Amino acid sequence: MIKGIGMDYQFPFEKLEVWKLSKDFVKEIYRLTNEFPDSEKYGMVSQIRRAAISVPNNLAEGAGRFSGKDQARFSEIAYGSLMEVTNLLIISIELEMLSKEKVKEMMLEIHVIAKKISSLRNYQIEHLK
Repeated sequence: MIKGIGMDYQFPFEKLEVWKLSKDFVKEIYRLTNEFPDSEKYGMVSQIRRAAISVPNNLAEGAGRFSGKDQARFSEIAYGSLMEVTNLLIISIELEMLSKEKVKEMMLEIHVIAKKISSLRNYQIEHLK
């Protein structure tokens, strides 16, 4: 729920812990990519940010679907986007745009989010019709 604008209603996706974690992860990715060289603004920075924001976006969109199969498909897309961020962070280390230490912290968060997305997807497939 958005605080401070007088809304009492929460959409279903706002109740998902994995959505909250992935939304916070996006904010961290934005802060982290602010450290990239200006020459990467439309390259690596743009790609990492688009992939990161795709995670909570797809979780939100999936929560708006009526069948478990449809919801699970959007969870799969969110998971794929998370793996894209992982790949880009690894490449960023190799290109010496980020330190291993900073990426290691992000990888711990990625691991938690990935496990939660997988659990959510399994639930959607097994329990929702």
